[in-house]
Order: sequence, then C-alpha cells, then structure tokens
Amino acid sequence: MADDTAIYDLKGLNCPLPVLKAKKRLAGMRAGSRLWLETTDPLAVIDVPAFCSDSGHHLIETASVVGGHRFLVERGG
Repeated sequence: MADDTAIYDLKGLNCPLPVLKAKKRLAGMRAGSRLWLETTDPLAVIDVPAFCSDSGHHLIETASVVGGHRFLVERGG
C-alpha cells in the first residue's frame, strides 16, 4: 500500500516560519490526519516537537535527511 501522506516542503525557511506554516496547514486538516514536514532549519528539531506538544498534535516520527529533517505529525483532536 502506498503512503499517501501529504508532504509539506518547508525547506529554506527559518524559525519561526516552519512552525507557523505547519500550524496553519494542520488547522485545516481533520483530526487524525498525518502530514510530513520537511525542514532545513536546524532549530526545527527543537521547535517542531515543542509545537506538537503545546498544540496537542502527535509527533509520530523524526528523521534526519540530507540537508535537514523530516517530521511526521498527526493532527490532534
């Protein structure tokens, strides 16, 4: 089964833009929906988990990739 989770390309954006844009995108999604965030901002490894915790979203997976990080976020209820 193919993974049809949307990918949100936030590469090239610096703090706080990745989190602000992710917040807006997740706000328009159904609870339980998942979204990959792709970032190049080194602070995203701190900001994205903190944002998820503060906003009630679930950080499912974090991965280092060439030039940045990927985060799989599940929209909270």
